[in-house]
Amino acid sequence: MKFVGFLLTLALTIVLVIAVSRPFGAIPPLAPLLDPYHGFWQNCFSEDEADEDELDLGKLSSEVKVVYDENLIPHVFASNQEDLYRAQGYITAKHRLWQMEFQTMAAAGRISEIVGPIALDLDRMTRRKGLAFGAEKGMEFIKTDDPESYKLLEAYADGVNQYIDQLSEARLPVEYKILNYRPEHWSAYKSILLLKYMTDMLVGDRDLEYSNLRKILGDVMLDKLYPEYPEGVEPIIETGHKWGFSPLTVTRPDSISYPDDLLLIDPLPQPEEGTGSNNWAVSGSKTKSGHPILANDPHLSLNLPSLWYSMQLTTPDHSVKGATLPGALGVISGFNENIAWGVTNATRDTRDWYKITFQDKGRKAYRYGDKWRQTSFRVEEIKVKGEAVFLDTVVYTHYGPVVYDQSFNSMRQDVNFALKWNVHEGSNEQKTFLELNTAKNLQDYNAALDNFTAPAQNFVFASNSGDIAMRIQGKFPLKWKGQGKFFMDGADPNMEWQGYIPNDQNANTLNPSRGFVSSANQHPTDSTYPYYVFDHSYEFYRNRRLNSRLHEMKAITVEDMQALQFDDYYLHAAEALPMMIDMLGDEFDSDSDAKRYVTLLKEWDLYADPNQKAPTLFYLWWRKTYNHIWTELSVYKSQVVLPSYYQTVKLIKNDPTDTLFDIKNTPTIETAETHVKEGFRNMLAEIKKWEAEEGDFSWADYKRTSIQHLVPQFKSFSVGNVYTGGGYGILNATSARHGASWRMVVELGAEINAFGIYPGGQSGNPGSKYYSNFVEKWANGEYLDFKLRTPGQEEGILFQTILK
Repeated sequence: MKFVGFLLTLALTIVLVIAVSRPFGAIPPLAPLLDPYHGFWQNCFSEDEADEDELDLGKLSSEVKVVYDENLIPHVFASNQEDLYRAQGYITAKHRLWQMEFQTMAAAGRISEIVGPIALDLDRMTRRKGLAFGAEKGMEFIKTDDPESYKLLEAYADGVNQYIDQLSEARLPVEYKILNYRPEHWSAYKSILLLKYMTDMLVGDRDLEYSNLRKILGDVMLDKLYPEYPEGVEPIIETGHKWGFSPLTVTRPDSISYPDDLLLIDPLPQPEEGTGSNNWAVSGSKTKSGHPILANDPHLSLNLPSLWYSMQLTTPDHSVKGATLPGALGVISGFNENIAWGVTNATRDTRDWYKITFQDKGRKAYRYGDKWRQTSFRVEEIKVKGEAVFLDTVVYTHYGPVVYDQSFNSMRQDVNFALKWNVHEGSNEQKTFLELNTAKNLQDYNAALDNFTAPAQNFVFASNSGDIAMRIQGKFPLKWKGQGKFFMDGADPNMEWQGYIPNDQNANTLNPSRGFVSSANQHPTDSTYPYYVFDHSYEFYRNRRLNSRLHEMKAITVEDMQALQFDDYYLHAAEALPMMIDMLGDEFDSDSDAKRYVTLLKEWDLYADPNQKAPTLFYLWWRKTYNHIWTELSVYKSQVVLPSYYQTVKLIKNDPTDTLFDIKNTPTIETAETHVKEGFRNMLAEIKKWEAEEGDFSWADYKRTSIQHLVPQFKSFSVGNVYTGGGYGILNATSARHGASWRMVVELGAEINAFGIYPGGQSGNPGSKYYSNFVEKWANGEYLDFKLRTPGQEEGILFQTILK
């Protein structure tokens, strides 16, 4: 019996060993993961516990010194740019390797390699949009047009690869262990691909939705509900600006016909609601020090590891510091000894859709005018974990790729539409940032921006010489009025873009008399700008609050600018709430809870601070009212976009009894007041339920800001319920999943004062104390001192490393 028992125990042990050594679906093999010498235990360390005095880094022309401050921010001192970027690649990979690779694999449509067939459709969509194709075009362009930039891209890649080659199994980032794969070598192509990925994150188009709206509403009502320049617009370039150039001629066709079917289909994924940014610069005439101050806070998804990684990069010729993108060269938003710059999204419609008429099912030719043009075919080889390689054939026209066709979502009504997008053209955005990093003045800033194609960005600038500037930069198509707003017929040559706006005619301003420049994703210009400009998602609240404060402020300090970045004033509520309370009347006075809520709203100071309850009440009441107003449009769900909050408030205020408020399939005639009361009734039910189930409904507890790991299922690597205020349409634009991904304030002068913070930490290792140590400071509106370091500076050193 003992022998039988021994055999049984041995058999069970063998089964267990086999079980934990094999992956089951998305679950990794458990034995390597639990191995005390190589598994996840080895990731439970902080970088100051594993610092090294010297490291061998091949191909350096001389030693590179890396000094880490108390926040694990590296300050890299090199003798030349090639050594500098080789070291940047190595150091960035040391702290953010998994993030770098995961983001570029997502951009390349390669997530199926990691997680299997569940991601196949996502990868197919990414490839069919042409991101990898665009990166390849970028590679060809840079190799031919700018071999010096390419050499630096290669140096960066070599630094990353030297780190990968010496990376032990024990020190492999934990995400590789959990997902059961290993890093592959980096390349210049991946750095280019990363910047294309940022373009995809920040660009959208609403051709589908506007095509449907035109069919549903007709042109007159469409213009009323969705005016391109609503009353009260405050553009980025100040109203009344003199353009000072002779614009190129754009010819509008005599007759225009659009594909006119009502398309009840889902659009391409669009930028998330809340994705935006603020930036501004004030001249020395408005500051206490007499020197310009620049501020920038890009609003993006709040993720861990953070989108940004802070560094100082120094050679004998320049010293630059700020936020880098892991995988890209140089500093993206930052400053050097002479200038500071920052970016916000310019929200320009640079993607258009063309209906393609193929000659036959072979799709080798398509109609263009009275002729047939040849297509080309691109075969995408998609590796799928645990399965055979999937081959996906994508048809390319001269406009761009055909995203949906007979082999991909063939039941959609928009099969055989080609996507035209400037990301498919060769460009060199990397050069923009390389040149900004070393720029000394306004002329250098403008020369750097000339290289930038996409995504459209508002570049703010300030210099030690006292200049402040704003330029809206991208490669923008020449379009006749209305072009690209709706789906177009690809067989009609009149639908073609007619070239591009010259760089020196992109909207820009220098040292305006008001003493500041600013952007917050609003309209770029007023209607006097001689080129057609359109986007659906322009901002109407953050920009007006920002401009109002900048107009008022005098003797401005760095602390004033920090407070403005963290400003919680809810302008939308300030304009909508008084009308809503008036329309409510006394209908709900018999409900004690309703009276309590109304009292909270009446006594509210209109700041969306985390401890306030009124922001929750207004947010819910407005959303319920807004959705009720647009009930008839909402039945189309994702196939239309609803009028903006700003325009809706204008309609309520200016004509509350307009027939547009009437819901036609009801026996009564609805007015704005009807919707406001129904919105309150619905809010009342929801907030009572919340109080019964959740308790407190203070703003921070209601919106529950979270900073999620890039793999959302890794909840233990995320930070939830961050106690902070702000929200959508507020300067402190912190919503549940979006907010200021980086805050920077720089005061120029003989001694530069700079401060920065982001919601994360320098380390990409969840086991490190530097993984999320900035979150609390960020949530409280605090900053880190970002002064430039000198090579011999001793204070505040965590540790230092010599790369040899």
